[in-house]
This record gives sequence, structure tokens and C-alpha cells, in this order.
Amino acid sequence: MLTPGLYVVATPIGNREDITLRALDILARADCVAAEDTRHSGALLKHHGIEAKLVSLHEHNEERRIPGLLNAIRAGQSVALISDAGTPLISDPGFRLVCAAAEAGLPVHPVPGASAVTAALSVAALATDRFRFEGFLPARPAARRKRLESLAACPVTLALFESGQRIRASLDDLLEVFGQGRKAVICRELTKQFETTLRGTLGELRAMIEADPDQRKGEFVVLVDGAGEAGPGLDGLELAAALTEYLPASQAARVAAKLSGGSRRDIYAALKSKR
Repeated sequence: MLTPGLYVVATPIGNREDITLRALDILARADCVAAEDTRHSGALLKHHGIEAKLVSLHEHNEERRIPGLLNAIRAGQSVALISDAGTPLISDPGFRLVCAAAEAGLPVHPVPGASAVTAALSVAALATDRFRFEGFLPARPAARRKRLESLAACPVTLALFESGQRIRASLDDLLEVFGQGRKAVICRELTKQFETTLRGTLGELRAMIEADPDQRKGEFVVLVDGAGEAGPGLDGLELAAALTEYLPASQAARVAAKLSGGSRRDIYAALKSKR
């Protein structure tokens, strides 16, 4: 029997063999396994010869499931939490359950393993001493561009998730906000049969994605090089103000943002307020 508590268990992101011995042991011995999709997780457990009591836990039922799962732990049972792929809570359900267990003073144990974020960073050949994980960008174009504008000056590597349906649109927005020359890496279908890793500038990557329809299928981690520090004396607002002698304010703000690493939106707003 496992010690009563909640076990947050990482599962493979693609290749079913990418699971730790400890994770297999806990999944086999837990009193129940709370899974994002019981059919998907059932196939994984069956592959490893594990029979377990599965209960569904996803974004639509998590709040309803919490009381029963906490009561099970209070009664001396062990609950394993898994998502469809990778580490739970990383853009997956489980956050509310973990918060509720912690607030109730119940034990919560990490069982580490696969993560698409760290897998992509390990092969990207971009700086990994510091990075910023942003998960999925907003689906709506205007909201997505606004989010990217707030990230344009970030000095560390950015890690984003994206789907095949939106990869082209997201790359177009990255090009518009970050500029064509920013280095980036696209990791597609990590650990799966058709895994690919593309490296280059945002402009080069957008061309690769457009040229090969297969590169628009699957699940993606997009890594973008940090903006770095602005050059000495290169102030985005001052630069934009000088450029307005030759360009409309919106275009001046865009050019200044690319050269200084600042936010186009903030520079434009500051320009307008000075007029």
C-alpha cells in the first residue's frame, strides 16, 4: 500500500517507454488514478500491464471531483493524478485539485518525468539558464498579438505551446512583433514517430512551415531567443520620436520596438501621449 496522499505523476509525451520506474510502481499501487482522458490513459496503463481504477478529471468536471478525491485521501487512500501527456498542471488540468489538497493539509507528492517544455529546451541550442514558459498563446488574433507585444522585450528564451491549426498564424504574429531576424526553434511531435526540430530565424522557420505541409501537423513547442539587452543609449521612445519625421507614428513605433527590444504598443502609446 502507498502512503495516503495525492501523487502528481508525469507520463510520456509521446513514446510510451518514456516513463519512470517509480511512476509505473505508483500507478500500479494507487487506489485510484485521476486521468484527463480515461481512454487515452487506459491504453498507456494496459501497455505497461497495469490495471487501475480510473476516474476522469478534466477542466469540465475537476471542481465536482475534488471533494470525493480529498475524502478518499482522508480515508487513507492514495490518488495518482495524470494528464494525457507530460507533467500534470503544465497547461493541463489538476491545478485546482492540487491547491485544494494543499489547503486541506493533505500530502502532495511530485513524481517527476517527461515534460515537453524541458524536452524542447534540451535540444534547442538556445540559452536555457533562464527561460519563460508562456503555454498556449490566445486563440484570437488581437489577443495573441497583444500578448506577444508584452513579451517582445523579454531578455530570456521564451517557450510556447501551439497546435497545428494555429502554427502558421502564430508564426505570422511572431514575425510582425519580434521581427524576421530573431532566432527560434520549432519542436514538433516530440518523442513521436514524426518528430522534427527546425532551427533558424523566425523568417526562415515561417518559410519552412509554409513549404512543407507535414510541418504543420501535430503538437508544437516554439522556442524564441530572448531579446537581450538594448544597446547603450538606444531608447525606444526617443528613437520612435526621431523616426516620426519620416514615418507615421504607428510605423515609427514598430521600427523602434524592433531595434530597441521594447514593446511596440507601449512605445506607440507614449508617442501619442506626447503629442
